[in-house]
Amino acid sequence: MTGTLGNLDQRSSLVGQNRLELLLYKLNSKQVYGVNVFKVKEVLQCPKLTELPQSNQVIRGIAHIRGHAIPVLDMGLAMGGPPLEDIDNCLVIISEFNMSVQGFLVASVERIVNLDWGKIHPPPKGTGSGNYLTAVTEIDNNIVEIIDVEKILSEVSPVDETLTDESINHQAIEEATERELSILVVDDSNVARKQIQRCAEKVGVNVQLANDGKEALDHLNELVDEGLDVKKVYLLVISDIEMPEMDGYTLTASIKMNPKLSGLFVLLHTSLSGIFNEKMVEKVGADDFLAKFSPDKLASIIQNQVEKARQHGS
Repeated sequence: MTGTLGNLDQRSSLVGQNRLELLLYKLNSKQVYGVNVFKVKEVLQCPKLTELPQSNQVIRGIAHIRGHAIPVLDMGLAMGGPPLEDIDNCLVIISEFNMSVQGFLVASVERIVNLDWGKIHPPPKGTGSGNYLTAVTEIDNNIVEIIDVEKILSEVSPVDETLTDESINHQAIEEATERELSILVVDDSNVARKQIQRCAEKVGVNVQLANDGKEALDHLNELVDEGLDVKKVYLLVISDIEMPEMDGYTLTASIKMNPKLSGLFVLLHTSLSGIFNEKMVEKVGADDFLAKFSPDKLASIIQNQVEKARQHGS
């Protein structure tokens, strides 16, 4: 299966085309789930696991792979279902999220499909905020569910959202608060949106939220149609990359191609990590890239924009 993931050049060619590749997998039922291939390092037959005393029950053990100890999470348990059985015949999806590597235990891996992000939709209304669904799509007349892995990881191993004293610029906070400066945050994960919002508010900035790239772009275009200078409305746009309807790469490219929006500072903020992202960021014209979740670095970027706004009197 590792070979079917393709090489980096093939995968990066999807950037700016509003397309993605999904690796399809199953757990304890016929329901099919999907994960972005960009996040997958490899797929392995489940190796021998070493139990980790007093760990979260979702972590079935530690796998020793290529000299590294990697926690293996049971995706069935993680979503509130029964544990996966017959582990020896299960597979582990080795994945990189939020600057960490972990394995996700699944019953089977089906195949890889290439899709347009426009065919990836937000969860149906009424599913509630407590579920683990971040998006859905339809493949071969079957519903495929895309799980909010950031929510799972935040429950298993909560992120430290504390800002260090060194990262706090009190002058910038006063400036942002006095001028009521705002930012636009675009992310389909409720957990990620709230993390960014809490960080931004700690440095005195107001936050407008959007659930995906299309919603954000529609909002920005509405401001333009109203005759507003969007650079004076928003200090910067912080956008995830993986989102239904329109991904962050396409959102960024759309902003930069519009003369009335191109001056907006766009930060791509994503759980996707790896050196290839820097090339992709440059390709679509984003102003900066930050892997989730580093509150100090995020606060620094926001406060730098506050300082630039003060210097330019905007």
